[in-house]
Amino acid sequence: MTVSVFLELVEIKAKTASILPFLLGACFSWFNYHSLNLGYLLVFFIAMFLFNMAVDILDNYNDYHNATDKHDYKKKTNIIGREHLSIKLVFSIMIGMIIISAFLGLILVYITGWQLLVMGGICYLVGIFYSSGPRPLSSLPLGEVFSGPTMGFMITLICVYINSYQIFSWNLVNLGAILLISLPNTLWISNLMLANNICDLEEDEKNQRFTLVHYLGKEHSLQLFVIMNSVAIIALVAAVILKIAPVTMLLSLCILPVILKQIGIFLNKQVKKETFSCAIKILAIGAVSQTLTFLIYMPFINY
Repeated sequence: MTVSVFLELVEIKAKTASILPFLLGACFSWFNYHSLNLGYLLVFFIAMFLFNMAVDILDNYNDYHNATDKHDYKKKTNIIGREHLSIKLVFSIMIGMIIISAFLGLILVYITGWQLLVMGGICYLVGIFYSSGPRPLSSLPLGEVFSGPTMGFMITLICVYINSYQIFSWNLVNLGAILLISLPNTLWISNLMLANNICDLEEDEKNQRFTLVHYLGKEHSLQLFVIMNSVAIIALVAAVILKIAPVTMLLSLCILPVILKQIGIFLNKQVKKETFSCAIKILAIGAVSQTLTFLIYMPFINY
């Protein structure tokens, strides 16, 4: 297996969806709690990144095994069949990543408390059953519901907790603040799945995967795509107004024309190889701008 094939197998291009919520959680903790535990943060990053890669391998592995379109999808589209990868090797890499990730996570649970075990357990269950079992979440109208909140909200929440577990209070005010700051990422990640399912509607139906788009139809799915992008921008502004994010984060609005352009391109054509990248660009540009405009305020925090 070459490096390029491995990187495609773990879908390295999609890792923005986990790295940026992680960075945002660190910024939020620093801004609101004046607390960073860099060593624990590094351990969590490694565990999170390994599990994220393992989940994407599992997704490709299960799609390969469960495909009913054995000629076109299984042999030409899915990377395992297309690149003639060893099933045993793919499975071993995946299991190894999960074991190492879980071990690192349990170390952090021992240090920070049982709450992390609950949060991490939810992420592991969603990640594994996203593409596994008789009715995987990805084949149901639930992919968007679980992918965005798990990666957008839960990763940010875990990151905030690890950085401030000594002083963190589990109340609705704190959870609401973290939900709001993570809402743009949550919605953009869900939109990534929605855009993917819009582009793959015919192929998914052929392989007995009935996603949210199947039930909503393309027109309503595209309307939902626009609505979630709109709410994401509103949430950015609301976080500053409620003072859980610095005023510098309003600079994120400078990327609004870019987001609008990408939305327009996707609304005009929904072809996987040509326009799915629009959703990826919106997530990348939006999340990066939110994080960077948060970071530039950090030197001005008064302790």
